[in-house]
Amino acid sequence: MKRIATLLAGILLIGFACNTNAQTPAALTGQTRNYISTGMPILLIAPDATAGALGDVGVATTPDIYSAHWNNAKFAFIEGDLGFSTTYTPWLRNLGVGDMNLLYLGGYKRINTRSTIAASLTYFSLGEIQSTNTEGNSTGLLNPNEFAADVTYAMKLNDELSIGASGRFIQSDLTNGQDISDGSGYVTTKPGRSLAADLGIYWQHPIDGAQEIALGAFVSNMGAKLSYSDDDSRQEFLPANLRVGARYTNELDESNKISLMVDINKLLVPTPPVTVGDSTYSNYYSNLKEDYNSTGVMRGIIQSFYDAPGGFSEELRELQISVGAEYWYKNTLAARAGYFYENDTKGGRKYATVGFALKYNVMQFDFAYLIPTTAFSSNPLSNTIRISLTFNLTKSKKS
Repeated sequence: MKRIATLLAGILLIGFACNTNAQTPAALTGQTRNYISTGMPILLIAPDATAGALGDVGVATTPDIYSAHWNNAKFAFIEGDLGFSTTYTPWLRNLGVGDMNLLYLGGYKRINTRSTIAASLTYFSLGEIQSTNTEGNSTGLLNPNEFAADVTYAMKLNDELSIGASGRFIQSDLTNGQDISDGSGYVTTKPGRSLAADLGIYWQHPIDGAQEIALGAFVSNMGAKLSYSDDDSRQEFLPANLRVGARYTNELDESNKISLMVDINKLLVPTPPVTVGDSTYSNYYSNLKEDYNSTGVMRGIIQSFYDAPGGFSEELRELQISVGAEYWYKNTLAARAGYFYENDTKGGRKYATVGFALKYNVMQFDFAYLIPTTAFSSNPLSNTIRISLTFNLTKSKKS
């Protein structure tokens, strides 16, 4: 095994060196900023205070009612037969904005010992915005909003392995149908609508009764681009996303349990060209507006693994890493902490998270708090308390 590991490491190092030195332009080796933008990025925001306190870790965490967002296959292993939850998240409270918020509603129902169905709704309100024309005259008030509704089916393949599939309807209404100036004239806008699908796989394995390891992989938001007008060249990729991760849980005794977990996340969206000085670098596009915008969804997903202008080193910088730790006392009180990392050239989000949970009878309260760790790491959830409330009706019936 040591020889195999050494060989694999050597191959990776050689590949990295060849890709960086032979294919990467010299102007791109200095950590050039090249952000990947998508339509409706709210689909990637953690909807719950549970994962929100764990550094946004969720693909292989203990199955819960928020699995539709993190890994739908986990629903097959969820405890109980019926439950629902809600989470309210204030938005940009750190900047004094009072009317923007994210609301999440979710529920599940076990069909039999092997199958579970679930549904969820995510609604994002941008509050009330005063609209003006190019001359600065008022054109009325806007109430932009976005929402996504999905249904999920999860099934156990055996006692340790499960798969899940979800279908999602998405709507993004940012202009309320107003005509918007693009510099050369006015464009009639409309809500952007799309259908998307998620696929997940989850594996959990007990060790000596008191310990458990789990692995998961989840691909989400695979769907048609969003268009806000009749102009097909003005389309936005959905935030298609790949998440893989692992968890280790140890029940120390009847009263104490700890879990350690990690996620690696990557957008399945093609990387745009980057301009350095007077030169534009790209492995696949000669013209940003024409070539990049005309890339199809499936081609973009596949291409996202190798199309970064900076080569393999830039592909590595596109990975986001989350780590989290959780401690439960008598399955009643939990303490959580986590950390999220994103490279400076891809957005630079870096933040720590803390939180706790209190379980009482049929209810569970979860709290999360996000703390930016760098002066330049802005986040709409900075210094904001998030609250989730979960009900397990099955336990109520038994009680």
